[in-house]
Amino acid sequence: MNVIIVGLGRMGTGLAIKLSKQGIHVTAIDKDPETFEGLGKDFAGETVQGVGFDHDVLEKAGIDRTDAVIACTASDEANIVVAHVSRSVFRVPRVIARLYDTNKADTYRRLDIQTISTTDWGIRRASELLTYHKLDTVYGMGHDGVRLVRADVPTLLEGQTVKELTALGEIQIVAISRSNDTFIPTQGTVFEHGDIIYAAVAYSASDKFSYMLGLSE
Repeated sequence: MNVIIVGLGRMGTGLAIKLSKQGIHVTAIDKDPETFEGLGKDFAGETVQGVGFDHDVLEKAGIDRTDAVIACTASDEANIVVAHVSRSVFRVPRVIARLYDTNKADTYRRLDIQTISTTDWGIRRASELLTYHKLDTVYGMGHDGVRLVRADVPTLLEGQTVKELTALGEIQIVAISRSNDTFIPTQGTVFEHGDIIYAAVAYSASDKFSYMLGLSE
């Protein structure tokens, strides 16, 4: 996976280091070259000096072959421009933007841009958003027992309730991550676009769960 991080403040630096250690190729962009020193000598990625929403700078950073862009400068306005350019011009599959003013969250959502806030939580959240596939095991409990999995809510389930994705004794939705919040749903909770679900799934029901998500025939 190739990831571009724009803005090397506390969050951007921490995220770049974390993702690099996970084996993800990171290209960091910042207009101040001194910020690159904060990445440390062991940083295995690349650095590009410049303004993060400049097309030439983004192209130099390899945006045409990147899987994700994370805009985490100190400016909400700059972040939304970086995110919008990445999404609409360069068609980057996954775009995440740091958000200070939560009142602007709706603007980001209308542009299909995921948002993160607060530094420590943001590093963990952005890392989570980048490092799982459509269906991924988070934790296995017992040999051939139960596993905790997370998955994107497919389009076919948007507008449906949690009850539709529950199988007594086999599949239980235990949490939903939506925008900048994670909560425990009820059977009547309605799935929305962009939701990430966490489910306890019996190993014997793995194929059934994949089928219910539309991930298998």
